[in-house]
Amino acid sequence: MSLIFRMIYVYILSLFRARLDDPDHFVSELNLRVLPNDLDLAMHMNNGRYLTICDLNRIDLFIRSGLLRTMFKRGWMPLIAEHTMTYKKPLRLFDLYQVRLEVTHRDEKYMYMQHTFTQGERIVATGTSKGCVFAKGDGVVPVARALAAIAEDKIHAH
Repeated sequence: MSLIFRMIYVYILSLFRARLDDPDHFVSELNLRVLPNDLDLAMHMNNGRYLTICDLNRIDLFIRSGLLRTMFKRGWMPLIAEHTMTYKKPLRLFDLYQVRLEVTHRDEKYMYMQHTFTQGERIVATGTSKGCVFAKGDGVVPVARALAAIAEDKIHAH
């Protein structure tokens, strides 16, 4: 499955999942399978693909929290400022795995995320990322302002 199809899948799935209303508990969990286009020459999931899968978690989180709508409405965009991964066990063709993203904390400018890839109880990879919302011409949008905008948009949507 091409990445665009996976993104469409996550988008549609996110529309039917529970909303994320508590900004102190933003969590996204996805169940996925290693597909042929995820593989590298060693026939396991390519290290770069893990980063792309983390993007899918963020898309799910953006949709379910209301941040995606807020960003589109204001012309903002999400940016990843830093990302690290640690690989422990390989994922092979057609392996089923789970990936979890949790926003662990935030400061004035950034949200900090923990990514965990598992097969059953076994952790196969972990990572962290630091992301922000960016406004053209204004730079980084303070996290408090982004969260307030989400809340404002939810009130006006009802």
